[in-house]
Amino acid sequence: MATSKKAGRKPARLSSHSTGKTKQKTASESASRGASKAPTRFEKKIIALVYDFDGTLSPRPMQEYAFLPKVGVDAGEFWKETNKIAREQEADPLITYMHLLYKKAKAAGVRIDREDLVAQGRQVELFQGVSEWFDEIADYISLRSESKGVSIRHYMISSGLTEIIEGTPIYDRFDNVFASEYWFDAYDLPYPKRVITDTGKTQYLFRINKGVEDLGKTINQHMPEAERPIPFSNMIYFGDGDTDVPSMAVMRKNGGHAIAVHPPGKSKEKCVDLFRAGRIDFFAAADYRRGSDLFKRTCLLLDRMLADIRVQEEIWAVTRSLR
Repeated sequence: MATSKKAGRKPARLSSHSTGKTKQKTASESASRGASKAPTRFEKKIIALVYDFDGTLSPRPMQEYAFLPKVGVDAGEFWKETNKIAREQEADPLITYMHLLYKKAKAAGVRIDREDLVAQGRQVELFQGVSEWFDEIADYISLRSESKGVSIRHYMISSGLTEIIEGTPIYDRFDNVFASEYWFDAYDLPYPKRVITDTGKTQYLFRINKGVEDLGKTINQHMPEAERPIPFSNMIYFGDGDTDVPSMAVMRKNGGHAIAVHPPGKSKEKCVDLFRAGRIDFFAAADYRRGSDLFKRTCLLLDRMLADIRVQEEIWAVTRSLR
């Protein structure tokens, strides 16, 4: 079973891929340090790549690989029933699907707990190149950066289940995972503890931006742009469709970037619509291997970020010299 890491809680391990030799402080530490005294060096050198999961990193919804087959339910019929119940009850579709999953399990006489869900994550398929992507991106930044201390962080924001994500081979490559989660201790059958809706995803973009990743802390207090450790201009959001539109819109509106992906060899119509609507910078097939269109277009945005970091660092140095 994968090492447990609660969604929305900052893990002990941060991404170690950095062009600098000194240990990178967490975003929250940087924010609090910046509020207490003027920094002695330019600090906005963290680049954050933020991903959806279903349809973005994996070809199908994660529940379709093991959960639904285990309870003997057809995937197409399950999602159709979920949408029907949500419409009839005027309920949130994501809360509906989490409830219906366990209702189906109970009807089938199948007891599923946290350990079962984590084990199911091992059966989830990933698009080609996903497992190698994180190291390839880190290598590219190390090669292209002209500023010491630039680091890369990876985040996931998903309406899928934290427990299943924990069982995937890429779980530990993320600096933080924000996903829907069950509460296993309070009830005989699990009860939704956290549900991340399409629009709710945007909250976590601001948490990353402000360095407030502890879900026990509010992000509603004003924080000046100068104190935010990861500017939106240093962020890229990866998604695959309508459910990602609110996040893409927030990213682009605030100076960040967005890329849409589609299954290799299949229709790219949705991506084209997003591109024409100005929701995204680029789109590409979900091929994460080095040299693919997705890799090359991501690197173009990374080049822009690295150049901007260098420019901002020089402006900071000149301004500081005039004091």
